[in-house]
Amino acid sequence: MQIPKDFVLGAATAAYQVEGAAWEGGRGPSIWDVFTHQPGRVDHGDTGDTACDHYHLYREDVALMKDLGLDCYRFSVSWPRLFPEGSGPLNVAGLDFYRRLLDELLEAGIQPMATLYHWDLPQALQDKGGWTQRDTAYRFAEYADVVFARLGPLIARFVTLNEPWCSAVLGHVTGEHAPGIQDYNSALKASHHLLLGHGLAVQAFREAGLDNSAVGLTNILTYLRSRTLSADDRSAAVKADSLLNRWFLNPVVQGSYPRLLQAMGIYEFVRQGDMDVISQPMDFLGVNYYRSTVVSYNPQDLLLGAALEEYGEERTDMGWGIDAEGLYLTLRDLGNQYPSLPIYVTESGASFPDIVEDGKVHDQRRIHYLAQHLEQTLQARATGVDVRGYFVWSLMDNFEWTKGYSNRFGLYYVDYSTQKRIAKDSARWYQQVISSRVIDSVRSV
Repeated sequence: MQIPKDFVLGAATAAYQVEGAAWEGGRGPSIWDVFTHQPGRVDHGDTGDTACDHYHLYREDVALMKDLGLDCYRFSVSWPRLFPEGSGPLNVAGLDFYRRLLDELLEAGIQPMATLYHWDLPQALQDKGGWTQRDTAYRFAEYADVVFARLGPLIARFVTLNEPWCSAVLGHVTGEHAPGIQDYNSALKASHHLLLGHGLAVQAFREAGLDNSAVGLTNILTYLRSRTLSADDRSAAVKADSLLNRWFLNPVVQGSYPRLLQAMGIYEFVRQGDMDVISQPMDFLGVNYYRSTVVSYNPQDLLLGAALEEYGEERTDMGWGIDAEGLYLTLRDLGNQYPSLPIYVTESGASFPDIVEDGKVHDQRRIHYLAQHLEQTLQARATGVDVRGYFVWSLMDNFEWTKGYSNRFGLYYVDYSTQKRIAKDSARWYQQVISSRVIDSVRSV
């Protein structure tokens, strides 16, 4: 399969997962710094204190990206590295780190895509209520405005929020993620304020006049398959879609919350004009896709009346079912519903039990996974969906949130004891794909 020349091939990381240097350069603590240091929160008691030490090794890492031939690198800016207290004086040392990183990327001919919020809320704002407080959305907009003013001309694309569903639900309902709250009402408030922050940041972006850049939002989306065609199963699937996908999709593209969220009381936190701010036009939609879900009717579930199961016979190391076709179907549906909105697949990847043998990592399963998902992305484009790029998660193994360092998603293996990076077979495969702009002929290396 031929890859169009204007189709962006990239890789992604996030600040807390790779940077390390948690207490260096004037950086303040984030909610993840606090969360990971609480016993029992993360597997093996792992933290992001050092992570991949990208803060010190960014030049070497950019050299790896250049060797791969990446068109674009998606990274995130650490809010507490720029504003240790969440607002107030700018930490110039933190800003300078990102300026050095951007200079290195541009010198290497790699376009930067910057995510403004990849879950690392400054702890100082969490101490005041975090995303459950409306004021946090305004502090986010102020932070975004500084990034646009100081770094904006160097950055090709901005993502306001990464997977706000995870921030709201995993952070405020299940408590699996920072800040570890378990309360539906808090999740509703946090979700609306996250989206308000997105809208205010888009406004700040427009006011900054960055005509050579673009701004969008990244959602994590799950393709839902009704177990049967029965009315009960199909109704359960519609409700699950509202909770898993439409919660953060409908407001930004339609200007309203799904009925299920309305029934849950989310409009209690909406003020006049909020939905206009949230739904102002974006330049693109980012899609993070990892799995599909089978939905069946379950009257024991009081919220959805549904049971959810993994779809796909093969599993990743995370236990997620593999369903590349689900990515095509997700993109197809988005293209049909929002034909004027360009799309980037901002994360796609898999964790497998990688082993170093004679200095090499033979990860054929990852190559197969990525080839399938990239092909399905291009198939969606070939059928008319305006999908413009594909980003592998991740450039390198890193801190995988509550899984710590036990799960590896990277194209590069990281030996955390030495910080040595080892190119996996998948890195060499991706390098060939990028240079040849062809998939089929490079399935193996």
